[in-house]
Amino acid sequence: MRGRLLTVWCLAAWSFTTSLAVVRSAGQTEDMQHDDHSAMSPGPTKETGQSPEEAEEGSFIQQVQQHTIAGTDAQPNSSPSQMLMVQRGRWRLMLHGQAFLNEMQQTGPRGGDKLFSTNWIMPMAQRRFGNGSLTLRTMFSLEPATVSQRRYPELFQQGETAFGHALVDGQHPHDFIMEIAALYDYRLTEDVLLSFYAGAVGDPAMGPAAYPHRESASEDPIAPLGHHLQDSTHIADDVITAGVTFRKLRVEASGFHGREPDENRWNIDSGGIDSWSARLTVNAARNWSAQYSIARLHSPEAIAASDDLRRMTASVSYNRPLRNGNWASTLLWGRNQSLTNHDVGNSYLAESTVRFLERNYAWVRIENVDRTNELLQTEGSVLERYFARVQAYTGGYDRDIGHVSHLTLALGGQMTWYGVPDTLQPLYGAHPFGGLLFLRIRTRE
Repeated sequence: MRGRLLTVWCLAAWSFTTSLAVVRSAGQTEDMQHDDHSAMSPGPTKETGQSPEEAEEGSFIQQVQQHTIAGTDAQPNSSPSQMLMVQRGRWRLMLHGQAFLNEMQQTGPRGGDKLFSTNWIMPMAQRRFGNGSLTLRTMFSLEPATVSQRRYPELFQQGETAFGHALVDGQHPHDFIMEIAALYDYRLTEDVLLSFYAGAVGDPAMGPAAYPHRESASEDPIAPLGHHLQDSTHIADDVITAGVTFRKLRVEASGFHGREPDENRWNIDSGGIDSWSARLTVNAARNWSAQYSIARLHSPEAIAASDDLRRMTASVSYNRPLRNGNWASTLLWGRNQSLTNHDVGNSYLAESTVRFLERNYAWVRIENVDRTNELLQTEGSVLERYFARVQAYTGGYDRDIGHVSHLTLALGGQMTWYGVPDTLQPLYGAHPFGGLLFLRIRTRE
């Protein structure tokens, strides 16, 4: 165990060194060579919406090999990239990250107020290796320090624990180490790509791109209410994935440890591979991406350790490049079924973000989500069951206000209104809502 921890922390130190090298050298990207690294060339940029290699921009295999988001997730081929990239010998070094400083205010008997930060940073390195390409990627978050008391307020949210109790009306912070993984891609033919992924902490083949990395959710710093029915496996332990891509279609399978991260967000959890997932992804056109995935999760929640889950998700994402911007949207369904009592919960999400006139962003998120009786916070041992459905309607706007070196600063805010069923109105009130103001910092070319 000590050897494993030492290896992981050495890789963490390497990734921070990589981050510094990328930031110091980002101004030299125009000197990058376009030799045998062309298979890993960047996608469309946030600034122009155009690819540096027009002939490649519609290729799903090209997008897969870039690995610009967590795990082996996919988005539409036309989705903009926000990576800083530099060349160092045979290695291409990359850096992507963002941070939100948020002030939350909520109404109603169970609303909360808080100043906190949600954030992540992703250093990467890629090179040719043998007859394929090797990618080393890490991702970190300082949320264990910037989200105090192991939660930030979010009405009707559920999932994981805080101080040994089920987390209700709040969202947990991410782990310090969100991902530390290696990927290898081997191109059998022009139309066929084999991919392998292994991570001490990683993202198995389950669901669409997780909300922190989804283009349609890029300006919303708050987790969806359906997170634990959709994409909560984006931080899992001991992940292995194999996949094959044929033209516009990809099939993947993963094995991983199914338990959600524990409350110690600074450490590295581990466990045997006891859960599995499979995913089918189709990028039928450059602006579209669709996926269906299914997983069996062994004992995902510590507070209900004997309960296994079957999770299914399906989603369609769309990105439309615009003059001086883009428009990204996602429709997402997620479903959990208890394999103990066969209780079923569903979640439905529609979200859309439009960037216009270069510096402006506007977005909406609409959710319709089943909730369990954990919201009632009943004393004693009570079998958890889905019993109510709530709605959340979010709208927001932000604007880039300046640049500092290779960082973009933005100011913005959003409002969320809730639809509350009669059974929960005595606890939450009939019309609770929440407001959020934030400063956003993001890497830029």
